[in-house]
Amino acid sequence: MTLLDLDRRTGWPEDMRVLLDLYPREVWPAHANLGRTARFWLKRHDMFRELGGALQSATAQFREGLITPSEFQGWFAPRLQFFLSGLNDHHHIEDHAYFPLFRAAEPRLVRGFEVLENDHDVIHQSIEKVMDAANDLLRNLQKDSLQRSADHYADVSDCLLSGLIRHLDDEEDLIIPLILDRSEEKLGM
Repeated sequence: MTLLDLDRRTGWPEDMRVLLDLYPREVWPAHANLGRTARFWLKRHDMFRELGGALQSATAQFREGLITPSEFQGWFAPRLQFFLSGLNDHHHIEDHAYFPLFRAAEPRLVRGFEVLENDHDVIHQSIEKVMDAANDLLRNLQKDSLQRSADHYADVSDCLLSGLIRHLDDEEDLIIPLILDRSEEKLGM
């Protein structure tokens, strides 16, 4: 275990903040080098945050008895599928298309991209747990074991979402300043 593990990290250490200190989040929206690809990528991250929060909220409402099992299943199942498959696709593109470009462009941040790729592995292990727990929950919607299944799903889902939010924030803090510093065009995006 290290301080850069996803479940222990609270942001980047000073040596990984080289460009973030030059380009803090406050300057991102108005910066001339924040191009179409970066804006799209940030919107995808926001969508994952929003959909993850909506899934978490619906699960809480279901556990509190505010949503019937059939209402929950009809709303929950397609959105969870979209969320999890979207994460998988998103991480695949980052690992195989963007991270190699960024590594080549800024050797000082190579360790950060290694950490982010490791995060993807950790997140995908959590995705497997969430899928198993969600399938168990959906199978048990009309059974006595429903509360146990709902509680278990909520626990593994909360773990995934807290790690995902930390990962998205750190990924943005590493990548967006690099894009602002070099531009999408010069990075080959």
